Amino acid sequence: MDLIGQLGAFEASAREAIRGATDDTALEKVRIEYLGARSGKLKDLQSLLGTAPKELKPVVGKRFNEVKNTVTTELDERKRTLARPKLAAGGLDVTLPGVAFSVGRRHPLSQTIAEFKDITGRLGFTVATGPEIEDEYHNFDALNIPYDHPARDPLDNFYLATAEVGTEKTSGQGKVIRMMRSQTSTVQIRVMEQTPPPVRIVSIGRVYRPDAIDATHHCMFHQMEGLMVGDGVTMAQLKTVLRSFALAYLGRDVQIRFRPSFFPFTEPSVEVDMSMDAAGTRWMEIGGAGMVDPNVLKAVGYDPEQVTGFAFGLGVERFCIRRHGVDDIRHFTNNDLRFLRQF
Repeated sequence: MDLIGQLGAFEASAREAIRGATDDTALEKVRIEYLGARSGKLKDLQSLLGTAPKELKPVVGKRFNEVKNTVTTELDERKRTLARPKLAAGGLDVTLPGVAFSVGRRHPLSQTIAEFKDITGRLGFTVATGPEIEDEYHNFDALNIPYDHPARDPLDNFYLATAEVGTEKTSGQGKVIRMMRSQTSTVQIRVMEQTPPPVRIVSIGRVYRPDAIDATHHCMFHQMEGLMVGDGVTMAQLKTVLRSFALAYLGRDVQIRFRPSFFPFTEPSVEVDMSMDAAGTRWMEIGGAGMVDPNVLKAVGYDPEQVTGFAFGLGVERFCIRRHGVDDIRHFTNNDLRFLRQF
Protein backbone atom coordinates (compact mmCIF):
# COMPACT_ATOMS: atom_id res chain seq x y z
CA MET A 1 0.00 0.00 0.00
CA ASP A 2 3.08 2.26 0.22
CA LEU A 3 2.98 2.44 -3.57
CA ILE A 4 -0.57 3.80 -3.39
CA GLY A 5 0.70 6.50 -1.08
CA GLN A 6 3.52 7.38 -3.45
CA LEU A 7 1.07 7.73 -6.30
CA GLY A 8 -1.06 10.13 -4.20
CA ALA A 9 1.97 12.19 -3.29
CA PHE A 10 3.03 12.29 -6.93
CA GLU A 11 -0.40 13.53 -7.99
CA ALA A 12 -0.50 16.29 -5.39
CA SER A 13 3.04 17.45 -6.18
CA ALA A 14 2.48 17.40 -9.96
CA ARG A 15 -0.79 19.37 -9.78
CA GLU A 16 0.80 22.01 -7.55
CA ALA A 17 3.76 22.37 -9.95
CA ILE A 18 1.42 22.68 -12.95
CA ARG A 19 -0.63 25.42 -11.28
CA GLY A 20 2.54 27.28 -10.37
CA ALA A 21 3.86 27.39 -13.95
CA THR A 22 3.49 30.97 -15.24
CA ASP A 23 4.56 30.50 -18.87
CA ASP A 24 5.04 27.84 -21.53
CA THR A 25 8.71 27.29 -20.70
CA ALA A 26 8.02 26.63 -17.02
CA LEU A 27 5.12 24.34 -17.90
CA GLU A 28 7.30 22.32 -20.27
CA LYS A 29 9.86 21.81 -17.47
CA VAL A 30 7.07 20.54 -15.22
CA ARG A 31 5.92 18.13 -17.92
CA ILE A 32 9.42 16.69 -18.38
CA GLU A 33 9.94 16.40 -14.62
CA TYR A 34 6.70 14.57 -13.92
CA LEU A 35 5.60 12.95 -17.19
CA GLY A 36 8.83 12.67 -19.15
CA ALA A 37 9.11 9.39 -21.07
CA ARG A 38 12.73 8.79 -20.03
CA SER A 39 13.36 10.41 -16.67
CA GLY A 40 9.97 11.53 -15.41
CA LYS A 41 8.78 10.72 -11.91
CA LEU A 42 5.77 8.86 -13.31
CA LYS A 43 8.13 6.63 -15.25
CA ASP A 44 9.91 5.75 -12.00
CA LEU A 45 6.61 4.91 -10.31
CA GLN A 46 5.58 2.76 -13.26
CA SER A 47 8.73 0.67 -12.82
CA LEU A 48 7.66 -0.08 -9.22
CA LEU A 49 4.30 -1.54 -10.22
CA GLY A 50 5.92 -4.95 -10.66
CA THR A 51 6.93 -5.02 -6.98
CA ALA A 52 3.35 -4.83 -5.73
CA PRO A 53 1.89 -8.01 -4.21
CA LYS A 54 -0.07 -10.09 -6.72
CA GLU A 55 -3.42 -9.52 -5.01
CA LEU A 56 -2.92 -5.72 -5.01
CA LYS A 57 -1.75 -5.28 -8.59
CA PRO A 58 -5.27 -4.58 -10.00
CA VAL A 59 -5.83 -1.87 -7.38
CA VAL A 60 -2.41 -0.31 -7.85
CA GLY A 61 -2.71 -0.45 -11.66
CA LYS A 62 -6.10 1.27 -11.59
CA ARG A 63 -4.82 3.99 -9.28
CA PHE A 64 -1.77 4.52 -11.51
CA ASN A 65 -3.99 5.12 -14.58
CA GLU A 66 -6.24 7.52 -12.64
CA VAL A 67 -3.26 9.58 -11.49
CA LYS A 68 -1.73 9.67 -14.96
CA ASN A 69 -5.01 10.82 -16.58
CA THR A 70 -5.64 13.47 -13.92
CA VAL A 71 -2.16 15.00 -14.20
CA THR A 72 -2.22 14.88 -18.02
CA THR A 73 -5.65 16.57 -18.16
CA GLU A 74 -4.61 19.34 -15.79
CA LEU A 75 -1.42 19.90 -17.78
CA ASP A 76 -3.40 20.30 -21.03
CA GLU A 77 -5.86 22.68 -19.38
CA ARG A 78 -3.02 24.81 -18.00
CA LYS A 79 -1.46 24.90 -21.46
CA ARG A 80 -4.70 26.24 -22.97
CA THR A 81 -4.98 28.85 -20.24
CA LEU A 82 -1.46 30.12 -20.82
CA ALA A 83 -2.10 30.27 -24.58
CA ARG A 84 -4.94 32.78 -24.19
CA PRO A 85 -4.18 36.41 -25.15
CA LYS A 86 -2.90 38.46 -22.27
CA LEU A 87 -4.89 41.50 -21.25
CA ALA A 88 -3.37 44.92 -21.05
CA ALA A 89 -4.36 46.98 -18.03
CA GLY A 90 -8.04 47.80 -18.39
CA GLY A 91 -8.17 45.93 -21.70
CA LEU A 92 -10.82 43.71 -23.25
CA ASP A 93 -10.71 39.94 -22.91
CA VAL A 94 -11.41 38.92 -26.49
CA THR A 95 -11.80 35.28 -25.45
CA LEU A 96 -14.97 35.99 -23.48
CA PRO A 97 -18.31 35.23 -25.18
CA GLY A 98 -19.83 38.27 -26.88
CA VAL A 99 -22.99 39.97 -25.75
CA ALA A 100 -25.80 39.11 -28.15
CA PHE A 101 -27.62 42.05 -29.69
CA SER A 102 -31.33 42.25 -29.13
CA VAL A 103 -32.92 41.60 -32.52
CA GLY A 104 -35.74 44.02 -33.26
CA ARG A 105 -39.06 43.31 -34.90
CA ARG A 106 -41.03 45.07 -37.59
CA HIS A 107 -43.73 47.31 -36.16
CA PRO A 108 -47.19 45.66 -36.31
CA LEU A 109 -48.43 48.43 -38.62
CA SER A 110 -45.46 47.88 -40.96
CA GLN A 111 -46.32 44.18 -41.01
CA THR A 112 -49.95 45.02 -41.77
CA ILE A 113 -49.04 47.42 -44.58
CA ALA A 114 -46.74 44.84 -46.17
CA GLU A 115 -49.54 42.27 -46.09
CA PHE A 116 -52.02 44.82 -47.53
CA LYS A 117 -49.69 45.38 -50.47
CA ASP A 118 -49.35 41.65 -51.02
CA ILE A 119 -53.12 41.03 -50.95
CA THR A 120 -54.02 43.96 -53.22
CA GLY A 121 -51.21 42.94 -55.56
CA ARG A 122 -52.86 39.55 -55.97
CA LEU A 123 -56.11 41.40 -56.70
CA GLY A 124 -54.39 43.23 -59.57
CA PHE A 125 -53.57 46.58 -57.94
CA THR A 126 -50.21 48.35 -58.07
CA VAL A 127 -48.85 50.60 -55.32
CA ALA A 128 -48.68 54.38 -55.82
CA THR A 129 -47.29 57.02 -53.47
CA GLY A 130 -47.77 60.72 -52.93
CA PRO A 131 -46.64 63.55 -50.62
CA GLU A 132 -47.83 63.85 -47.05
CA ILE A 133 -47.60 67.65 -47.24
CA GLU A 134 -50.31 68.47 -49.76
CA ASP A 135 -51.91 71.50 -51.35
CA GLU A 136 -55.56 72.27 -50.81
CA TYR A 137 -56.38 71.73 -54.47
CA HIS A 138 -55.45 68.02 -54.42
CA ASN A 139 -56.81 67.47 -50.92
CA PHE A 140 -60.20 69.14 -51.53
CA ASP A 141 -60.91 70.92 -54.82
CA ALA A 142 -60.09 68.07 -57.19
CA LEU A 143 -62.08 65.72 -54.98
CA ASN A 144 -65.27 67.74 -55.51
CA ILE A 145 -65.21 69.18 -51.98
CA PRO A 146 -66.45 72.79 -52.25
CA TYR A 147 -64.82 75.70 -50.47
CA ASP A 148 -67.62 76.02 -47.90
CA HIS A 149 -67.67 72.30 -47.03
CA PRO A 150 -67.23 71.47 -43.30
CA ALA A 151 -64.38 69.11 -44.14
CA ARG A 152 -62.20 72.17 -44.87
CA ASP A 153 -62.69 73.63 -41.40
CA PRO A 154 -59.33 74.69 -39.90
CA LEU A 155 -60.36 72.87 -36.73
CA ASP A 156 -60.53 69.62 -38.70
CA ASN A 157 -57.22 69.91 -40.59
CA PHE A 158 -53.56 70.70 -40.06
CA TYR A 159 -52.97 73.75 -42.26
CA LEU A 160 -49.40 74.98 -42.64
CA ALA A 161 -48.15 78.55 -42.65
CA THR A 162 -45.95 78.40 -45.77
CA ALA A 163 -45.19 80.62 -48.71
CA GLU A 164 -46.74 80.01 -52.11
CA VAL A 165 -44.45 77.90 -54.27
CA GLY A 166 -44.06 77.50 -58.03
CA THR A 167 -46.86 77.13 -60.52
CA GLU A 168 -49.00 74.59 -58.70
CA LYS A 169 -52.76 74.62 -59.07
CA THR A 170 -54.49 77.00 -56.72
CA SER A 171 -57.41 76.22 -54.47
CA GLY A 172 -60.84 77.76 -54.63
CA GLN A 173 -59.37 80.74 -52.81
CA GLY A 174 -57.04 81.48 -55.72
CA LYS A 175 -53.81 80.64 -53.91
CA VAL A 176 -51.69 77.66 -52.93
CA ILE A 177 -52.53 76.56 -49.39
CA ARG A 178 -50.41 73.85 -47.78
CA MET A 179 -51.61 71.27 -45.28
CA MET A 180 -50.88 67.81 -43.93
CA ARG A 181 -53.00 65.56 -46.09
CA SER A 182 -56.20 64.44 -44.40
CA GLN A 183 -56.75 61.48 -46.73
CA THR A 184 -54.80 59.32 -49.15
CA SER A 185 -57.40 60.16 -51.83
CA THR A 186 -54.98 62.90 -52.90
CA VAL A 187 -52.82 60.19 -54.46
CA GLN A 188 -55.59 59.04 -56.79
CA ILE A 189 -55.88 62.59 -58.14
CA ARG A 190 -52.14 62.83 -58.76
CA VAL A 191 -52.07 59.44 -60.47
CA MET A 192 -55.06 60.19 -62.74
CA GLU A 193 -53.55 63.56 -63.70
CA GLN A 194 -50.54 61.72 -65.10
CA THR A 195 -52.07 58.41 -66.24
CA PRO A 196 -54.74 57.73 -68.85
CA PRO A 197 -57.32 55.04 -68.00
CA PRO A 198 -57.43 52.22 -67.16
CA VAL A 199 -56.06 52.79 -63.65
CA ARG A 200 -55.88 50.22 -60.85
CA ILE A 201 -53.83 51.43 -57.86
CA VAL A 202 -53.67 51.47 -54.06
CA SER A 203 -51.88 54.03 -51.92
CA ILE A 204 -50.99 53.31 -48.30
CA GLY A 205 -49.64 55.98 -45.99
CA ARG A 206 -50.04 58.36 -43.08
CA VAL A 207 -52.83 60.92 -42.89
CA TYR A 208 -53.39 63.67 -40.34
CA ARG A 209 -56.53 65.01 -38.66
CA PRO A 210 -56.83 66.85 -35.33
CA ASP A 211 -59.21 64.26 -33.89
CA ALA A 212 -59.63 63.77 -30.17
CA ILE A 213 -57.38 60.83 -29.29
CA ASP A 214 -59.13 57.83 -27.78
CA ALA A 215 -59.15 54.04 -28.10
CA THR A 216 -60.24 54.12 -31.77
CA HIS A 217 -59.09 57.58 -32.98
CA HIS A 218 -55.74 59.34 -33.36
CA CYS A 219 -54.46 62.56 -34.92
CA MET A 220 -52.07 60.57 -37.13
CA PHE A 221 -53.09 57.25 -38.61
CA HIS A 222 -52.74 55.18 -41.79
CA GLN A 223 -55.12 54.73 -44.70
CA MET A 224 -55.15 52.51 -47.74
CA GLU A 225 -56.74 54.25 -50.71
CA GLY A 226 -57.86 52.09 -53.62
CA LEU A 227 -58.86 53.25 -57.09
CA MET A 228 -60.05 51.41 -60.18
CA VAL A 229 -61.09 53.32 -63.31
CA GLY A 230 -61.86 51.85 -66.68
CA ASP A 231 -64.56 50.73 -69.07
CA GLY A 232 -67.63 49.35 -67.29
CA VAL A 233 -66.37 49.42 -63.68
CA THR A 234 -69.32 48.78 -61.36
CA MET A 235 -70.39 48.92 -57.72
CA ALA A 236 -70.60 45.12 -57.71
CA GLN A 237 -66.87 44.95 -58.48
CA LEU A 238 -66.16 47.34 -55.60
CA LYS A 239 -68.08 45.16 -53.15
CA THR A 240 -66.32 42.04 -54.45
CA VAL A 241 -62.88 43.61 -54.03
CA LEU A 242 -63.59 44.80 -50.47
CA ARG A 243 -65.07 41.48 -49.38
CA SER A 244 -62.20 39.53 -50.95
CA PHE A 245 -59.66 41.78 -49.30
CA ALA A 246 -61.26 41.52 -45.85
CA LEU A 247 -61.51 37.74 -46.07
CA ALA A 248 -57.89 37.44 -47.20
CA TYR A 249 -56.58 39.51 -44.29
CA LEU A 250 -58.99 38.63 -41.48
CA GLY A 251 -60.17 35.14 -42.37
CA ARG A 252 -63.54 33.53 -42.90
CA ASP A 253 -64.98 34.55 -39.51
CA VAL A 254 -65.18 38.25 -40.44
CA GLN A 255 -68.42 39.82 -41.65
CA ILE A 256 -68.55 42.94 -43.84
CA ARG A 257 -71.52 45.22 -44.26
CA PHE A 258 -72.15 48.30 -46.42
CA ARG A 259 -74.26 51.25 -45.29
CA PRO A 260 -75.48 54.04 -47.62
CA SER A 261 -73.60 57.28 -46.99
CA PHE A 262 -72.45 60.47 -48.71
CA PHE A 263 -68.98 61.65 -49.75
CA PRO A 264 -68.43 64.54 -52.17
CA PHE A 265 -66.02 62.51 -54.29
CA THR A 266 -68.15 59.36 -54.75
CA GLU A 267 -71.72 58.78 -55.89
CA PRO A 268 -73.26 56.50 -54.78
CA SER A 269 -71.30 56.23 -51.52
CA VAL A 270 -71.17 53.63 -48.75
CA GLU A 271 -69.55 53.26 -45.38
CA VAL A 272 -67.93 49.88 -44.74
CA ASP A 273 -68.12 48.14 -41.35
CA MET A 274 -66.57 44.91 -40.13
CA SER A 275 -67.71 42.68 -37.31
CA MET A 276 -65.61 42.73 -34.15
CA ASP A 277 -66.78 39.30 -33.00
CA ALA A 278 -67.86 36.06 -34.62
CA ALA A 279 -71.50 36.60 -33.65
CA GLY A 280 -71.68 39.97 -35.43
CA THR A 281 -72.94 41.80 -32.34
CA ARG A 282 -70.24 44.50 -32.40
CA TRP A 283 -69.23 46.48 -35.50
CA MET A 284 -66.50 48.97 -36.33
CA GLU A 285 -66.36 51.34 -39.27
CA ILE A 286 -63.26 50.64 -41.36
CA GLY A 287 -63.66 53.17 -44.17
CA GLY A 288 -65.66 54.69 -46.93
CA ALA A 289 -66.15 53.77 -50.58
CA GLY A 290 -68.23 54.38 -53.65
CA MET A 291 -68.27 55.08 -57.36
CA VAL A 292 -66.00 57.97 -58.39
CA ASP A 293 -68.08 61.13 -58.85
CA PRO A 294 -68.14 62.35 -62.49
CA ASN A 295 -66.88 65.77 -61.35
CA VAL A 296 -63.71 64.11 -60.01
CA LEU A 297 -63.18 62.37 -63.35
CA LYS A 298 -63.63 65.68 -65.17
CA ALA A 299 -61.15 67.43 -62.86
CA VAL A 300 -58.36 65.09 -64.01
CA GLY A 301 -59.32 65.18 -67.69
CA TYR A 302 -61.26 61.90 -67.89
CA ASP A 303 -64.54 61.62 -69.80
CA PRO A 304 -67.22 60.27 -67.39
CA GLU A 305 -69.24 59.20 -70.43
CA GLN A 306 -66.44 56.83 -71.45
CA VAL A 307 -65.09 55.49 -68.14
CA THR A 308 -66.37 54.78 -64.64
CA GLY A 309 -64.51 53.91 -61.48
CA PHE A 310 -64.69 53.07 -57.82
CA ALA A 311 -62.59 54.24 -54.87
CA PHE A 312 -62.27 53.12 -51.27
CA GLY A 313 -60.37 54.28 -48.22
CA LEU A 314 -59.69 51.84 -45.35
CA GLY A 315 -58.18 52.40 -41.90
CA VAL A 316 -55.03 50.30 -41.52
CA GLU A 317 -54.96 50.50 -37.72
CA ARG A 318 -58.51 49.23 -37.42
CA PHE A 319 -57.76 46.15 -39.49
CA CYS A 320 -54.70 45.50 -37.32
CA ILE A 321 -56.82 45.94 -34.18
CA ARG A 322 -59.31 43.37 -35.45
CA ARG A 323 -56.62 40.92 -36.57
CA HIS A 324 -54.64 40.91 -33.30
CA GLY A 325 -57.32 41.74 -30.74
CA VAL A 326 -55.73 45.08 -29.76
CA ASP A 327 -57.99 47.08 -27.47
CA ASP A 328 -56.53 50.58 -27.97
CA ILE A 329 -55.14 52.31 -31.08
CA ARG A 330 -52.74 54.29 -28.89
CA HIS A 331 -50.65 51.17 -28.31
CA PHE A 332 -49.28 51.55 -31.84
CA THR A 333 -47.59 54.88 -31.02
CA ASN A 334 -46.74 54.52 -27.32
CA ASN A 335 -43.47 52.67 -28.11
CA ASP A 336 -44.05 50.23 -25.24
CA LEU A 337 -41.70 47.31 -25.89
CA ARG A 338 -43.92 44.98 -23.89
CA PHE A 339 -46.58 45.52 -26.55
CA LEU A 340 -44.33 45.59 -29.62
CA ARG A 341 -42.49 42.38 -28.69
CA GLN A 342 -45.71 40.42 -29.08
CA PHE A 343 -45.61 40.78 -32.89
